Amino acid sequence: MKAFLKVMRALSDPNRVKIIKMLQHKVMCVCEMRAALQIAQPSVSKHLKILEDAGLVFFHKDGMWVNYQLADGSASPYAASLLGNLRHWLEDDSELTEIVEKLSSIRREDLCGR
Repeated sequence: MKAFLKVMRALSDPNRVKIIKMLQHKVMCVCEMRAALQIAQPSVSKHLKILEDAGLVFFHKDGMWVNYQLADGSASPYAASLLGNLRHWLEDDSELTEIVEKLSSIRREDLCGR
């Protein structure tokens, strides 16, 4: 039951659901997520850690970049099931639609100064 509750708690915050929905569209760094969500960088990092611990996202380093993307669900059947369903859920949510539409104009090169 602990693994199930971990996934459910991870998805109980609106910003974490938004992060999942954004990562369905592209691999992102923390700076890009911060710009899309309009929240502080430490808050984005905290949300990502919770999502990572639940098996919903993972990161990999690419030089100086830390790229986050959706996990494949292999760490948890609950994560796999919810990630699959979230692909289709909330597609008509106006707030999420607005965020997703902004993603193409958010460029890490402009934000992170690297």
